[in-house]
Amino acid sequence: MAQGLPRKLRLAFLLQVLMASIVIVAGTYAAVAIASQELARQSLESEAAHYWARRAGDPSIPPPEGASLHGYLIADGGSAVALPPGLRGLPPGLHSVQGLLVLVQQREGVNLYMVYSQRRIDEWSWWIAVTPMLLALLAVAASSWFTYRMSRRMVAPLQWLAREVRRWDPVEIDTSALAPDQLPPDAGIETQQLAGALQRMGERIRAFVRRERDFTREASHELRTPLTVIRVASDLMREDPDLPERAQRSLARIQRAGRDMEAVIDAFLILARESDIEPQREDFDVRDVVFEEVEKVRHLVIGKPVELQVLETGAPRLHASSKVLGVMVGNLLANACTFTEQGRIDVRIEPDRVVVHDSGIGMSPDTLQRAYEPFYRADPANPATKGMGLSIVRRLGERFGWPVSLESAPGIGTTATIRFAI
Repeated sequence: MAQGLPRKLRLAFLLQVLMASIVIVAGTYAAVAIASQELARQSLESEAAHYWARRAGDPSIPPPEGASLHGYLIADGGSAVALPPGLRGLPPGLHSVQGLLVLVQQREGVNLYMVYSQRRIDEWSWWIAVTPMLLALLAVAASSWFTYRMSRRMVAPLQWLAREVRRWDPVEIDTSALAPDQLPPDAGIETQQLAGALQRMGERIRAFVRRERDFTREASHELRTPLTVIRVASDLMREDPDLPERAQRSLARIQRAGRDMEAVIDAFLILARESDIEPQREDFDVRDVVFEEVEKVRHLVIGKPVELQVLETGAPRLHASSKVLGVMVGNLLANACTFTEQGRIDVRIEPDRVVVHDSGIGMSPDTLQRAYEPFYRADPANPATKGMGLSIVRRLGERFGWPVSLESAPGIGTTATIRFAI
């Protein structure tokens, strides 16, 4: 799930505090470990030097003795009974033995053992280091908290802007909340510029949606009216018994072109509607739509050695727009009839699909890959192809949940399938 800016800032500053705390504690621990050893060594060497200086004046002076420091003086070859067992036999130098820090020095035939408790050294060192460490951690936490609060104040206008844009209705965008006098008092110049750009974009989108809505509403009437006039007039003229055969053929072409234009207009108007505004739904049998579209395209195979038939292996019934399905099936049939010069065109109605198979020229893999591109024509020399049929079919299928697939091979034919979500 996506995270907002405040949460990301909080996590970033918590991570910063955690990393800084780890560095401070680790650095303090390392510094204490190194410094305590060095300070203890210097202290023991200082005590030993002081003792040797005093002994030079008075050989009978005993070795140092205190609450934490113990000194032992053993003559070479003398008895080491007074010396703790763990310290016997240590060579000159600084040693850490059984929690004790031991400095061994040899002068004038005697061995001086200076013993200090390592635990006392560590305790003393930590007490010295804890206070500045706590102060450093407190300073890091306080500075991070202050910076976090300042950062939240800086991004607050952006949060407000995101909330306002999220409230926009895509159909009717209201940009009044982004007016300069409506911005938060602490909005910086960047927020003001962004709000102004979003306001202008929202106004342009609103104007575009209105123009599209007006066009769809008006085009539905204005584009159909002249086609209706053409269709009615051509029907009346064809009833004239004295009309020459040549004129009859011209009128038939006019009527076919008018029907093709109606199908294209229907498809464009459906696609021009907003996604949440669908054509009127109804319960219908798929076979009725298929047979109607088959009859509309039969004239395309007149004079060709082509057999056009419908095969039924199922009887699907849909609750959707029959007009949309009609446009899709009609375009697939028109393509099949246009590119099939001989053979057969089979339209199969199955329980969950409609399949249009032809024995036409087929398509190569490259052509098949581009078949859905608008205005792409597999046969540019054929004036009957417009290059929009498959593009319209695919877009309608994606819009209404009826995916379309194509299978084709040159010289063998093409199979187009419309699947239903039943």
